[in-house]
Amino acid sequence: MKRKKTRRIYVGHIPIGGGSPIAVQSMTNTDTRDVSSTIHQIEQLSEAGCEIVRLAIPDREAVVAFKEIKSKVETPLIADIHFDHRLALATLDAGADGLRINPGNIGTHKSVAKVVKVAGDLNVPIRIGVNSGSLHKEILRKYSHPSPEAMVESAMKHVEFIESLGFDQIKISIKSSNVINTIEAYELLSEKVDYPLHLGVTEAGTLISGTVKSALGIGYLLANGIGDTLRVSLTRDPVEEVRVAYEILRALNIRRRGPEIISCPTCGRCEIDLFGLVDKVERALSNIEASPKVAIMGCVVNGPGEAKEADIGVAGAKGQGILFKKGKVLRKVPENRLAEVLINEVKKLVE
Repeated sequence: MKRKKTRRIYVGHIPIGGGSPIAVQSMTNTDTRDVSSTIHQIEQLSEAGCEIVRLAIPDREAVVAFKEIKSKVETPLIADIHFDHRLALATLDAGADGLRINPGNIGTHKSVAKVVKVAGDLNVPIRIGVNSGSLHKEILRKYSHPSPEAMVESAMKHVEFIESLGFDQIKISIKSSNVINTIEAYELLSEKVDYPLHLGVTEAGTLISGTVKSALGIGYLLANGIGDTLRVSLTRDPVEEVRVAYEILRALNIRRRGPEIISCPTCGRCEIDLFGLVDKVERALSNIEASPKVAIMGCVVNGPGEAKEADIGVAGAKGQGILFKKGKVLRKVPENRLAEVLINEVKKLVE
């Protein structure tokens, strides 16, 4: 797939756009003012492969906490600001690597200009975030509903104003909880700008519904060459957002991180606890960066034959399983040791 060439900016040391790898982001759901909990979650996200983390900054106390958090983590941090431009100025002073603002709700043009001036002096990028639920009233009146065209017009108004201030360290997101509207909005926006685009389907939902919406919306855009960084939004532990993001990138052969688990849906031939086995193995291997193919099959019918391209795997039988590598049988393993043996074999494989 041919990817659209966009400008390159940097969030901390992470390049975005300009042909750089698609960067994976997430957002903490801890209270930013709880420094220890927030640092712990940032560390968990980083271990899962999250490259940029966004934090909500609702008040001055959160700014103070942000400064302390920033001093103790290496992951680039973006400050998420709404309603008060003074918080944006304060987090810039506290060392933010990036800002996420909606210029329409952060204050007057004069207030936004102050933020842009300081961000420019510090060479800190700004993400202009437009969501279908936060459009200007006049734009909603014009289009009668938050259509893709309405979202793009809103985003372009913000972009043009910030450009008029001589600032170009911009990335843009333009999200809706409606997948089709999200896709159409990003397609329209991509035709109008060469700034890097931050992809996402906002308020996507629970683990299942949110994963499906994100895979369809983000995946479609990436498959068509649109997008430079992404966040999967789930009503879930944000670590799950990162895992889903990498699965989307893996499915499109864009980036690979962590083992690829190949497992069957089970049927009446399955005589082992395959669900439990898959869960144990997946969790134990979740922080491995290498990406071997690991097959976990419920019976010998779907074992070495169908998973012959896997680097290593097991196929279940009554009370035991067959360990195989590249489709070749190695040995039989008791069911109660299948997870342990497979996990160890994978770790040996990637050492």
